[in-house]
Amino acid sequence: MHPYIDALRRLDPVARLGTVTRIMPTFVDANGPGVAVGSLCVLGEQSPHLYAEVTRAEVGRITLAPYQATPSLRVGDTVRAVGSDATLPVGEAFLGRIVDPLGRPLDGGAAVAPRHPWPLAGVPTSPLDRATPDRPLDTGIRAIDTLLTLGVGQRIGIFAGSGVGKTTLLSGLARHVDADVCVLCLVGERGREAEDFWHRSLQDVSRARSVMVIATSDQPAILRARSVSAALAHAEYFRSQGKHVLLLLDSITRYALALREIGLAAGEPPTLRAYTPSVFAALPKIVERCGAVRGGGAITALMTVLAETDEIDDPMAETMRALLDGHLVLTRTLAEQGHFPAIDVTRSVSRVMQHVASDDVRHLAARALAGLSLYERSRTLIEAGLYVAGSNPVLDDALRVRSGLVDFLRQDVGQATDRDHAIASLKTVLEATS
Repeated sequence: MHPYIDALRRLDPVARLGTVTRIMPTFVDANGPGVAVGSLCVLGEQSPHLYAEVTRAEVGRITLAPYQATPSLRVGDTVRAVGSDATLPVGEAFLGRIVDPLGRPLDGGAAVAPRHPWPLAGVPTSPLDRATPDRPLDTGIRAIDTLLTLGVGQRIGIFAGSGVGKTTLLSGLARHVDADVCVLCLVGERGREAEDFWHRSLQDVSRARSVMVIATSDQPAILRARSVSAALAHAEYFRSQGKHVLLLLDSITRYALALREIGLAAGEPPTLRAYTPSVFAALPKIVERCGAVRGGGAITALMTVLAETDEIDDPMAETMRALLDGHLVLTRTLAEQGHFPAIDVTRSVSRVMQHVASDDVRHLAARALAGLSLYERSRTLIEAGLYVAGSNPVLDDALRVRSGLVDFLRQDVGQATDRDHAIASLKTVLEATS
């Protein structure tokens, strides 16, 4: 459709107004206008405009979540609806830019001219239009490319606590994965970390094909939640152009916390760990918006899930593990040993590896994982000096190969390893047991 015709269709010539009736620290109540949940409104008459999103609507009252602090807002101020169709401008002009969830530049550059409005809620895709990943994703990380082969269009969770190399792994993937476009979404991060990730972790070539959407930890929950929808809107647009998009989302846990804050303020009942029902309804929608589609185009998504301990048995981790196509578990134990990337390959899984890896690679991976797993189960016996060599030939082989495997899995993620070279190296290590 012609962009001018689309603009006319979105034009609302009737001013829909209401009045602020109550002001709370993070939410505002008003007696109108009569708009749907998700609609955008302007509070008061100050300049620049104070935008807010409708989070709850009932007869004679709406609840709005402002996108910024409201020190000058007063009871009785005007509330004006400015849009009922939540869209975001997207397009090639955003490549190489850092923007907020509203599409406004944060990098000091000129404003980006809006070209293509894209629905924040996404464009519905038929399940029959989905495509199963059938091509391996080259990450440059030996542990992933050989033992946990990923596919183009896969949705992966990176389960990790703080300080175990999660950000370093993400930056390595952003540099090494051969994608047409990279969309970075930082939710609830410190502003310094966002700047450091963009300017230090990414190379010039990586930045030129990337767009970063940021909502820092000091910003309202509604803006933090919107950042994920905005990043997905950018990714979906480029996928619709037939491109392979790498989406790095850090982190889905902070997104869920933002939704929980919004839901509790809107009056939803708390459930497990105070998460509201809307949180568990939103997470599948986020995951399903990613993936590959028939006819070309794919969104390969890597979403970090914050874990308080190395055990991933909390409700958020369990929910995401069930929704995603696989998970990489980063443990503090490996990080404290100086083993980076700190991926516990025996607790990680790629559910599409059987579709994207050759029989030879799967056979090598099975042998390596079996040996590492057997060693871990026998660790207490071995370290206590109670194991007698020769009593278990399979464990003897695992012991002989373990040192070589550990060295193979260690890697400076700043240095990519070619997939074929990584497979050949793994084969050489495993042949030591023959």
